[in-house]
Amino acid sequence: MNILDPQGPVAAADKAILIDSIAIMLAIVVPTIVAIFAVAFWFRQSNPRARHLPDFAHSGRIELVVWSIPALTVILLGGVAWIGSHQLDPAAPVAGTGSPVRIQVVSLDWKWLFIYPDQRIATVNSLTVPVGAPLQFELTSGSVLNVFFIPQLGSMIYTMNGMVTHLNLRADQEGNYQGLSAHFSGDGFPGMMFDVHVVSPLDFPTWVESTAKSGTALNADSYKQLAQQSIETGRPTYRLPDPRLFDDIATQRIPPGPGPQIADNPAKPKPQSGAASGR
Repeated sequence: MNILDPQGPVAAADKAILIDSIAIMLAIVVPTIVAIFAVAFWFRQSNPRARHLPDFAHSGRIELVVWSIPALTVILLGGVAWIGSHQLDPAAPVAGTGSPVRIQVVSLDWKWLFIYPDQRIATVNSLTVPVGAPLQFELTSGSVLNVFFIPQLGSMIYTMNGMVTHLNLRADQEGNYQGLSAHFSGDGFPGMMFDVHVVSPLDFPTWVESTAKSGTALNADSYKQLAQQSIETGRPTYRLPDPRLFDDIATQRIPPGPGPQIADNPAKPKPQSGAASGR
């Protein structure tokens, strides 16, 4: 999950913004640190050449330096953020080779459900995509708010209950990567990670064909069971009889999962029998 080792154009652009932002901030941080040591050294008690000015109150030149450098830093950082936020709009199309792959993502407690509506398959905690193809993600939450993030492909994005967000990515190198939840969502949050397999365009149809032979179908009933709070240690696969399942989840025609349950509140003392007597 090395963000400094991007494997796609979006992640590469994110890395450039990160490095540019750090370089701009160092333009004020480094001179400030140097100035601290320089002032302390020059105005040390043993330096007879240092001038003592007890009546000093204001210097226009010092004010100009003190305010102009931070102002330029803010302007440059704002420009980088402004340009980058428009160029890396999550919904903006990403060019690629071959046909786009549409993937519908549902964040659950505490697992990730990936639905391939065009291929009529679904997977849990495992995402397989062809290298070089435009990846069109549609994301929602079947429980609490969450954040979808594949560090080496770029651009984390929120998943929200009753809403659909869009994200376009592309993977440029075959390999195995890691995705994760970037927003705390309860007890199982640390284990809410998923595998990302980037395969060749020839291997992807083979994988789809083998996954479609799964003996388990993903429908409203099996989804409700999957939506219960649990930590999925395996990588189950499903057939998808109804490609409109994601729409039913996003529009809440299928009710959302139960969400976090508070079994007991240790901050609230339990009432004791007879406590109210004697008032």
